Amino acid sequence: MNLHHPPHEHRLSFPALDREITARADETVFQAARRQGLRIVGACGGRGTCGACTVRVTEGSFLHGEGEDWVVGRDVEGTARTRRKWVRACKVTPRSDCVIEVAPRSLAPVVRADVHRGESAAPLPLVPTLRRLRLTVPPPSLADGRADAERLVDAAGAAARAIDLAALRPLPDLLRRHDWSVDAVVRDARIVAVRPPGRPLLGLAVDLGTTNVVGHLVDLETGRQLARLGLENPQVAWGADLVARLNHAIAGPAAAELRDAAVTAIAALAHDLAFAVDAEAGDIVEAVVCGNTAMQHLALGLPVRQLGRSPFVAALREAIDVPAADFPLPFAAGAIVHVAPNIGGFVGSDHVTALIATRHLWDAPGTTIVMDIGTNTEISLVHDGRILSASCPSGPALEGGHIAAGMRAAEGAIERVSVVDGRLAVAAIGGRAPVGICGSGVIDMLASLRRAGIVDARGRLHGGHPDTALDEAGKPEAVAADGVIFTQADVRAVQLAKAAIMTGVELLLRDAGIEIDAVDRFVVAGAFGAHVDVSSAVEIGLFPDIPRDRIRAVGNAAGVGVARMLTSREERCFAADLARRCRYVELSSAPDFQKRFMHNIGFAGRSHGGKT
Repeated sequence: MNLHHPPHEHRLSFPALDREITARADETVFQAARRQGLRIVGACGGRGTCGACTVRVTEGSFLHGEGEDWVVGRDVEGTARTRRKWVRACKVTPRSDCVIEVAPRSLAPVVRADVHRGESAAPLPLVPTLRRLRLTVPPPSLADGRADAERLVDAAGAAARAIDLAALRPLPDLLRRHDWSVDAVVRDARIVAVRPPGRPLLGLAVDLGTTNVVGHLVDLETGRQLARLGLENPQVAWGADLVARLNHAIAGPAAAELRDAAVTAIAALAHDLAFAVDAEAGDIVEAVVCGNTAMQHLALGLPVRQLGRSPFVAALREAIDVPAADFPLPFAAGAIVHVAPNIGGFVGSDHVTALIATRHLWDAPGTTIVMDIGTNTEISLVHDGRILSASCPSGPALEGGHIAAGMRAAEGAIERVSVVDGRLAVAAIGGRAPVGICGSGVIDMLASLRRAGIVDARGRLHGGHPDTALDEAGKPEAVAADGVIFTQADVRAVQLAKAAIMTGVELLLRDAGIEIDAVDRFVVAGAFGAHVDVSSAVEIGLFPDIPRDRIRAVGNAAGVGVARMLTSREERCFAADLARRCRYVELSSAPDFQKRFMHNIGFAGRSHGGKT
């Protein structure tokens, strides 16, 4: 490769991605890719514990692991040097220019990004916080020397008594470019933005999730949903789970990088959604953002050290309005971002908005559990007007993270597993050959392993099955399904996740004095819940064993709820009241938490078709 770059940098070429980046002398391949926005899957954020960031160096020299120098390519006589095995990108430090092959899991195109143009979607409740005034003002003259702001406020009459500085800055130019006619955007009798006449008045609702960021673009004057889009949260480069990201943020300069990543994702949604409806990001005059407590703190640039230690106290619980320019986001001058309120601990505003969206289900006689499953799972128990809320650190296993062949729901991801004639049969998204396994496939896989007798009641893999792989000592270490492995460590990761979730459910029920059989509605929110097989989830103990007609998956309820807050002042007031009503329960403080957790790790009493 004949490439020119600074002497202390190496050029890394990724032919499959059609990208070239630079790596500093002290950087691993993973760190260089993260710094320059090139996606390599890495659930642990580059700490070397997950094994997900596999790459293969096909040409060049590099330092591997604890100091072993490797060289690959061809020597001067054209003889191939063949040390081209798959290695962890976080353990590889380039020593020269390199050509790198990325594992298929990092290349798989995402297909469940929730892209939609919503012309037929029902309008959202409309109690707007903003209104448009179409104003024409007389041009100045020697006889009328009033300031531009004064003549605009005078034209507004009783509708506006003042103008904000952010709206004032573009005002002189807009008035003169548009023949002294502009659209003034008014909130609480103040002009907060000034727009060219006739431009759309758009709002953006954002669910800032740990794994995905979903945006809804809305016409603020009609409540009509114009488009929605989901993107992978670029913060995954610092780890698939909250703890990994918080540790990065606490340790040093990564806090600013994590904030920038969140802002970049929101800005990308704004640009792409506006482009889809022939508008511009600058037409967005208001946004509402929800997310778990950690995601909000990182996006707002708030300190997170106190979130990482008991009693897990947030810097801010109440809703807050922030000028979009403070992030900065490419919205209209004067646009505001309303950040929704949290409940407590790690039960964030995304759970508040999920409760808003599911109000018709839980605001009824009886007992309802609302669970939003993700890397951090939030649970609320609603009974007799009381709402108890808790957070479970379920980790990324249920979304394909910290799983040996785990990946997000993209083409080639195993999403369904069954047992056919005693063998594992799989189906991958897009009908493609499997390259990994996503969250719904993980649940199906474990349930199928139980049915086939490959996994016992304690979660141990058994040998003697044609799909079981043995280690060098002859001990079962994995199963292979159409070339994709599922390991003993993967079984344990899912056991930990489902034990945390079920323990949370049990402790909330106990606090309320309710038995599981008395639960009338079990509402599962989140993208994961929309695709998981309910029977498989019940079999492994992720969902309670109650009549199936009481279990209802509602998809991305947080996104629906935050969109309702965007168009309705009443919904924002309800969100604030709801966050105060919910009583936060810190599960780890329960004296029998560990005992219950250990009991829920196994599969005792669960239906299966094999060994116990």
